[in-house]
Amino acid sequence: MELSRKLAKYSLDLSYEQLPPNVVEFTKLCILDYFGSAIAGSDKIPAQLISELVKDLGGTEQASLFTGGKSSVLNAALVNGASSHTVELDDIHKGSIIHAATVVIPAAIAIAEWKKLSGKELITAIVIGYEVCFRIGEAVSPSHYYYWHNTATCGTFGAAIAAAKLLDLNEEEMINALGNAGTQAAGLWEFIEDGAMTKQLHTGKAAMNGVMSALLSQKGFTGPQKILEGKRGFFKAMSEEYNEEKITEGLGEEYKILENSFKIHASCRHTHHAIDLLIEIFNERTPSLKEIQSITVNSYQAVINITDNNDPQTQYAAKFSVQFCSALAILRGKASLDDFDESTLWDKEIRNLMKKVKVVLDPQINANYPNQWGATVEVNFTNGETIKKVTDFPKGDPENAVTTEELLEKFMNLSSKYSDKKRTNIAEAIFELELLENAEEIMANI
Repeated sequence: MELSRKLAKYSLDLSYEQLPPNVVEFTKLCILDYFGSAIAGSDKIPAQLISELVKDLGGTEQASLFTGGKSSVLNAALVNGASSHTVELDDIHKGSIIHAATVVIPAAIAIAEWKKLSGKELITAIVIGYEVCFRIGEAVSPSHYYYWHNTATCGTFGAAIAAAKLLDLNEEEMINALGNAGTQAAGLWEFIEDGAMTKQLHTGKAAMNGVMSALLSQKGFTGPQKILEGKRGFFKAMSEEYNEEKITEGLGEEYKILENSFKIHASCRHTHHAIDLLIEIFNERTPSLKEIQSITVNSYQAVINITDNNDPQTQYAAKFSVQFCSALAILRGKASLDDFDESTLWDKEIRNLMKKVKVVLDPQINANYPNQWGATVEVNFTNGETIKKVTDFPKGDPENAVTTEELLEKFMNLSSKYSDKKRTNIAEAIFELELLENAEEIMANI
């Protein structure tokens, strides 16, 4: 049986009533976390530029934009997908290397709001979207990740299947939706070289293309039946090493969404292990620049590929510099959204300390990736002392989990431009989502 058919059958068969209570509760946390990132990113330049284009082109008012107003479901998925990936605080899955919320949730919410579907239907679709894109991401990672941005490529499948579930597509229509999602899957890492805005386009287009694939399929538009495993399909074209078994192993017996991680630092996830460890050292002794001889971050290859940048020229590039993030963490004791501003980017102490940060490949840590995103950090002091700290799981991983209270606090901080009442209303609507007959209520305060 084709892999797309197996995923379609799984998606068709899963109902809200089958979801365990912990899956429902966790999914609502994923949605809350998404809202915080989307609200915080909505007034940033990339989201604003995309929103301006959408408003210039026009569109039937079907779904709400985090940037204000309404537009078509395609435009809503585009804008809201871009908004939620701007401040680098959206969720992440280790095994697939995917930020699922930023592609699956805007696609699902746009359809649910337009069709006035229930909260239960929305939750179920999001669970399915996460499941599908995580499995596809695991099948092609880590080799796919060198050139391709998994969230954009594999995430397109998750957006498509979530939209297809909400549109009540049949098995053949779901297969067609996956086929056309896969042929649109794109997103290259070249933007990392100069800090371009393209990363936000990746997620916006992935959400939009997923919705488009489902809507076209509903009208009878066909897609490749073997988009994943076909001889000219996704696996062979976009991965040097892939494992088809990852698609179906445990399918229907487990819920991949429970493997999801949440971010507490406003930077690339590949910098978080070092930030965690260096904040620990800051809290223990608050060292000054002149006390630090050198810092060595021992980690896996993706850290070097994505974040080895000792001279970031923009605030956004700083989020993808393990040298900058390490210096920031040990000198300031934090790496929040407010810490990535222009003054911090050119802070002389941080810049001087960055010169003392070295990133080294550790073969054992690399062998454990992507199941573990670990690091060993060594700080050598001018007095001859050395502090060494180790982690396998950054804060926010299921193995090093954040609490509901911490995620609620994160949401409140990220949505601080809203009034207390507005923020509370949004959070309450999400926490009571399964009780809502009309899921559009969660967008009522945007």
